[in-house]
Amino acid sequence: MTFLIVLRKELTEHWRTKRFLIVAAILVVFGLTSPLLAKFTPELLKTIPNVPAAVAALIPTPSVADAVGQYVKNMGQFGVLLALLMTMGVVAQEKERGTAAMMLTHPVSRLNFLLAKFMALGIMFAVSLAVAAVGCWYYTTLLFAALPWGPYLALNGLILVVFLVYISVTLLCSTLVRTQGAAAGLAFAAMIVIAGIGSLPRVGDYFPGRLFSWGASLALGGTETAWLAFGISLGIIAAALIVAFLVFRRQEV
Repeated sequence: MTFLIVLRKELTEHWRTKRFLIVAAILVVFGLTSPLLAKFTPELLKTIPNVPAAVAALIPTPSVADAVGQYVKNMGQFGVLLALLMTMGVVAQEKERGTAAMMLTHPVSRLNFLLAKFMALGIMFAVSLAVAAVGCWYYTTLLFAALPWGPYLALNGLILVVFLVYISVTLLCSTLVRTQGAAAGLAFAAMIVIAGIGSLPRVGDYFPGRLFSWGASLALGGTETAWLAFGISLGIIAAALIVAFLVFRRQEV
């Protein structure tokens, strides 16, 4: 019961501070524009003056694969960055302002305090991503062809898992330090490390970024899988939350 009260408080705070609307608006814009960019960018390139006809002929005709690829690219860049920005101060800022100490004087355990923050962020991104996914699906259907709902839902589920990886890691960073600035620096460093390792040959097949290509393949009718990367992603989420709790329960707030 206490957890639900704290979760409601976190969701209410996200709504009142316009964070929920900001996340939803940004993700929806990129969801809507992804198939539009995929459709019209090649045509715009062909209209550039002084472009030789031979070069223009090399520009491929856009397809549904381009729409999905653009959607995955946008979510992999801007969605992940948004996850970091919205999470980096959730604990550090409350410790800095003293509101964490006030919360913990009530019958709120430190575990519920952290889990409520993680769940509220997860719900905010899940709802926003769902609306963005509907917009992308609609315009992709309008401009190219309808994507099968099952695989398309799987794609967005995998995107959400990647978001949760970065949310959990950033939450850990925010727990380790006492100021929002330090949390931001630590979170961006963690993002660079994860992205850097994920870009390595072979090793990258087992990191969260691999879920983007797996989801895109599913949406386009492919058969490739990346269950190990999925399991490792869930492991990163669990490990980050456990370490955050072990650190937070020993901290003076």
